[in-house]
Amino acid sequence: MSDGPNPRSKWSKYSIDGDSLVRKGEFCPVCGPGVFLGIHNDRKVCGKCGYNSNDEEE
Repeated sequence: MSDGPNPRSKWSKYSIDGDSLVRKGEFCPVCGPGVFLGIHNDRKVCGKCGYNSNDEEE
């Protein structure tokens, strides 16, 4: 086990395209832009509002 969260994991959700910042993650449809969904093996979950989307439904 590690000693905490990976400090570089936040930077994996963004990239720089020219002079603009591009967000690569999927946003929560309830909370809106700026709140990413947590991607799991069988679902996508928002940590802020609790929105849950199963891959089977899509």
